[in-house]
Amino acid sequence: MIEVADILRLHGPAYRAAHCLLPSQQKVLEDLVRCRTPACGGHLWQCDLQDCGYQQYSYHSCGNRHCPKCHGQQTQRWLEQQRERLLPCAYYFVTFTLPAALRALIYAHQKALYGLLLHSAAAALQKLAWDPQYVGGQLAMLAVLHTCKRDLLDHPHVHLLVSAGGLSADGQQWVHPKNPAFLVPGFALSQIFKGKFRAGLKKLGFLNQVAAVVWQQNWNVQIQHAGRGEKVLQYLGRYAFRIAISNSRLERFENGEVSFGYRDNKTRQHKQLTLSAQEFIRRFLRHVLPKGFVKVRSYGLASSTNSHKLQKARTLLEPTQSGLANSGQFRPLAPPVPQDSSPNSPALLCPKCKLGHLIWVRQLLPQRSAMPWPPKPRQRDFSAEQPRGP
Repeated sequence: MIEVADILRLHGPAYRAAHCLLPSQQKVLEDLVRCRTPACGGHLWQCDLQDCGYQQYSYHSCGNRHCPKCHGQQTQRWLEQQRERLLPCAYYFVTFTLPAALRALIYAHQKALYGLLLHSAAAALQKLAWDPQYVGGQLAMLAVLHTCKRDLLDHPHVHLLVSAGGLSADGQQWVHPKNPAFLVPGFALSQIFKGKFRAGLKKLGFLNQVAAVVWQQNWNVQIQHAGRGEKVLQYLGRYAFRIAISNSRLERFENGEVSFGYRDNKTRQHKQLTLSAQEFIRRFLRHVLPKGFVKVRSYGLASSTNSHKLQKARTLLEPTQSGLANSGQFRPLAPPVPQDSSPNSPALLCPKCKLGHLIWVRQLLPQRSAMPWPPKPRQRDFSAEQPRGP
């Protein structure tokens, strides 16, 4: 199977030489080409039958959150935790999208403006939800940032999984939406979202960089029924710990060109896009998030600071239900289960002779000499993580 790492190994050095990259982008290039290679170290296994003697090298993962090969188990653990925290009620799936005219500004100030996007969306939704003519209570909201379309072009937007109803201000009752057909009016939500984002830009000092026509446009906000929330949660899990594109979408890599599949949002048909390897890397790296930025956030009742309110809401919705499994209390993710084989892993059947079992022989230390190219010297200060290159 073709991997993003294959493209980076072959064309990454030329791309780095031609562009000025952020430290976070440089680290992604270095980590992804190291992932599950001798450069990461690992373990050596050998068949316990002398007549076979088969040896298997198992290398560690890089652990970078942008790597398509990592975080499978972490995603599953996150999904399990979020399923436990779902309230026994209906949910809505709400998407807030920024106008195209703002994309350049957003990319130039990612950490501040991606955060503003998440905050503005949640705040706008909660402001309308407090209105008793719509809900009259505090919602439970899970927000996930996504920065691109399926063709890897810039398209900053945020998805929210939102409870259909909320906890009353006095915390004594669960309040259902006044209209069963919708949570809040979409046009009003769009206007409030626009106003909050504009106020945030003004506070940050970026408002004078935005053309006046942007504030005259209708901003795109979509509200959809989401059943009990589990299917949407599964969808969001795909973006919680990785970005841009998975290896399974890569269809061809030859002659300096990369082809990958995507589904057109308008026609719902599968299409194939072919890009030069340099353009593919450029698009991929534009969606590397700044170091330390949190792309998955909880608001309202779902916030870790409101775990007691979430438990109260659960009690009101299901008075007879109790127990830790459904307590709704915030619990951090459990320690990660190693994705790579270790000496304590169960014995595996030898893939060669099919009779013996693989036994652990020794640990393999990381080999810096196995790097496809040496780390690029960092001569400039990019501590603010503001893009200046691709």
